[in-house]
Amino acid sequence: MVMRIGCRRAAGLCGGLSRRIHHQPQRAPAAKGLLAAQCERGLFQEVFPAQRAEEGLPALLEPGQPPQTVYCGFDATADSLHVGHLLTVMGLLHFQRAGHNVIALVGGATARLGDPSGRTKEREPLSEELAREHALGLREGLRRLFDNHHQLFWSAAGGARLGEVMLQDNAWWLRREPVVGFLCGVGGRLRMGTLLSRQSCQARLRSTEGMSLAEFLYPALQAYDFLHLHRHHGCRIQLGGADQMGNIMSGYELVTKVTGEDVFGITVPLITSTTGDKLGKSAGNAVWLNRDKTSPFELYQFFVRQPDSTVERYLKLFTFLPLPEIEHVMEMHAKEPEKWGPQKRLAAEVTKLVHGKEGLESAKRCTKALYYSNVEALEAMSDQELQELFREAPFAELLLEPGMSVLDLCHKANAIPDGPSGYRKITDGGVSINYIQVTNPETVLVIGQHILKNGVSLLKIGKKNFYIIKWLQL
Repeated sequence: MVMRIGCRRAAGLCGGLSRRIHHQPQRAPAAKGLLAAQCERGLFQEVFPAQRAEEGLPALLEPGQPPQTVYCGFDATADSLHVGHLLTVMGLLHFQRAGHNVIALVGGATARLGDPSGRTKEREPLSEELAREHALGLREGLRRLFDNHHQLFWSAAGGARLGEVMLQDNAWWLRREPVVGFLCGVGGRLRMGTLLSRQSCQARLRSTEGMSLAEFLYPALQAYDFLHLHRHHGCRIQLGGADQMGNIMSGYELVTKVTGEDVFGITVPLITSTTGDKLGKSAGNAVWLNRDKTSPFELYQFFVRQPDSTVERYLKLFTFLPLPEIEHVMEMHAKEPEKWGPQKRLAAEVTKLVHGKEGLESAKRCTKALYYSNVEALEAMSDQELQELFREAPFAELLLEPGMSVLDLCHKANAIPDGPSGYRKITDGGVSINYIQVTNPETVLVIGQHILKNGVSLLKIGKKNFYIIKWLQL
């Protein structure tokens, strides 16, 4: 049985924990049990198995108890994590902040099969070489998140023990597992009826495409990951998205049958778009966490554009801000909604976790340059930031010749047509350089005005067409 632990204080595991804490004397937030604290934030959604979890899991995770080990898997279907993965990472970080040890498991092997959960058709086949490259990219991205958390967020956490973190790849052991041995050892412990009854399996079997044997065996491989990590690292808790409960159940079934020990599963909510679609690569709406796919500015803007209806929930889910501080931020927002205070705080906290302080500063510079036509921000930007901000803009490198005019610049950048129509484009006010409109085509370019200190000119033709000019040998 699965138990939902949404913040319904009248019933369920989370409600019971909340009641016990409510009748105790007031203590610092850090003293509150991990499950109760994350229930209150809305991060932990379901636990499995319900009865055993209610009886044993809170005590297991209480402050002062020996640290537990928890893991979460990330299949290497791409070389970058995306925002859809961020809540499970936050779950691991909260465990780590409570002193527990965490394992971020990259699915270099399982990515080649493809998880059928929540999918209407089979994934495109992934070669071993590409899966290996993706797995390396995910490990680097995960390491960056844990490092940023340690350096930028943990110093203010009171000096308590920060749990250890391990980055693993299931290809390291699944590649060595003999097929016959695996089927006899793992396959003999998992029941066909149980696997066939899962919603993800039923949906695929009813589809016109059907379900491949590789996809059907995916839960068995993920279950074996849990068993392997339990045997080698003492892992007793698996964390996953809400769509992973079926796979978590298979892992529980295998580990308990083989070892006789209690293990547990916890899920976090899925993040969806404003239309209700799950965010991710398969849905085609991924907001990536690697800078070469989604810039810090784009990540910042994704969160700063969140509507009032979701921003308070996202502050609780995606940040480490104490709940009283979030409440204060929302109270100030009610008084001054035009300042977008909660959205800006949310965007800043997430961007700093993903891209560090430099990434956050970059996002703010780009925001000022694009939306506030701030020339100081523009000339402080690096070439990388300019190309990230104006991703579709042509980039040209030019030599500044004596007497070069605005008309010459526009022609060399192929920004206006030759002849009278191009000339009129300037005289009619359709051209600006560094956000300053120029109407005289014969105006000679001046360093410090048309050419910024960073050796760049931002040429704008009409309302939306930008050209980035990098001047050489100034």
